[in-house]
Amino acid sequence: MSGEAKLGGLVEEVARDGYAFVEAPVMRAVLTRSGPLADWDAFAGSWDDLGLDTYMADGGRYRKRRHAVYGAGPDGIRRKADQPHYQSRDYNALNGGIARWFEPVRSEIGAGPTMTAVLAACRALFEPLTPAARWHIEIHQFRIEARAGQAGRPTPEGTHQDGVDHVLVLLVGRRNIGEGVTAVTNLAGRTLGSFTLTEPLDAALVDDNRVMHGVTPVAPIDPALPGYRDVLVVTFRREG
Repeated sequence: MSGEAKLGGLVEEVARDGYAFVEAPVMRAVLTRSGPLADWDAFAGSWDDLGLDTYMADGGRYRKRRHAVYGAGPDGIRRKADQPHYQSRDYNALNGGIARWFEPVRSEIGAGPTMTAVLAACRALFEPLTPAARWHIEIHQFRIEARAGQAGRPTPEGTHQDGVDHVLVLLVGRRNIGEGVTAVTNLAGRTLGSFTLTEPLDAALVDDNRVMHGVTPVAPIDPALPGYRDVLVVTFRREG
């Protein structure tokens, strides 16, 4: 099946269910439809250079991240000037309500072929579901670390919405990590499905207006060694 056909199938699945779990071979076909992942090694390696998230209201020191903002419109997808990430407490009771500044995604990663393909693929997936002339796009590089006696929490705010229209969660890598199960519920809290992102390019697509999502804490398989879970989160919100 071609990348075009696989993309169409995912659009239909999200339209029907409000979410989709996408296994790596399918996601790769959808991404490479938009362009080659020619810098994948450098892209994945950039997760080794994330800054500590110092805004964790639970006191945790287990999350590292970088952030960038883009806009999409008739002239294509362009990176915007760096700006803070903001969520109201309606969507993030733990860490919301303040403007949070994070270290920016490195320019060569944000403009590289892999990120370019990811953003183009997201637009191709999301626009048939929610037609929009312009989009506000945010990207987040997350590393959740886990050590013996210190679990990492990918979604410390619990099962939640992000306050956008659509979300991509793309696994970049995981090392010495167990658990990390993604659960998707309807807005009343009834579980619709669950799955675990285990292979690089495994992904979740979420219609944020229709469903909520959350991920269980991660712990090291070998307690003598550190472990981590690296994901790219991309959010699309209509601007017009």
